[in-house]
Amino acid sequence: MTDAASHGQLMDDVYRYQRLFYDITRKHYLLGRDHLIDAMDVRPGDRVLEVACGTGRNLAAIGRRYPGAGLCGFDISEQMLISARRKLEGRAWLAQGDACAFDPFEMFGTRRFDHIVFSYSLSMIPDWEGALAEALRHLAPGGTLHVVDFGDQAGLPAWFKRMLRAWLARFHVAPRDTLPDVLTNLAGDSRVARVEHLRRGYATYACVQRRG
Repeated sequence: MTDAASHGQLMDDVYRYQRLFYDITRKHYLLGRDHLIDAMDVRPGDRVLEVACGTGRNLAAIGRRYPGAGLCGFDISEQMLISARRKLEGRAWLAQGDACAFDPFEMFGTRRFDHIVFSYSLSMIPDWEGALAEALRHLAPGGTLHVVDFGDQAGLPAWFKRMLRAWLARFHVAPRDTLPDVLTNLAGDSRVARVEHLRRGYATYACVQRRG
């Protein structure tokens, strides 16, 4: 079994039943997702891709916030896509795929996106740096990459950080403490527009814009 297939099977096993109550439970600790959506500047006709779109919660919210956007999403877990298809009901193009190697033209009939979103997914992707590099390859000139995920919790008590990370590890989640530095290094001809540490470092929001 390939690494991608193995990871896909793991995610299916993790979310086979969790997907049924995922949105209800995650709203209490996946903080900053709506902050990311509000920070986007999506124009009618813009193409938006969410990598590892899960249940489709974020794509649905982006569609409400920015009518007229073309919504696309993919996930390595077919189980999660079952929920996403039901939630979005034809309002977005959805596919199964690997964040580290995907062909957007084959999936969605387009080669570039104006906005690409990672929302609490990098902490579950083994080669998360490779996933970021792959996404940047498919960003249109002037396009923007948006990321929100667990931060380094630097401003929170040490006991809370230990407890949180031990709990997250049970679900194969690992915060990416070096995310801001990695994005800066990967940007190349792009620029890191901003990095924000939310809730005393509980979460990190970062935005990279490709030069036009």
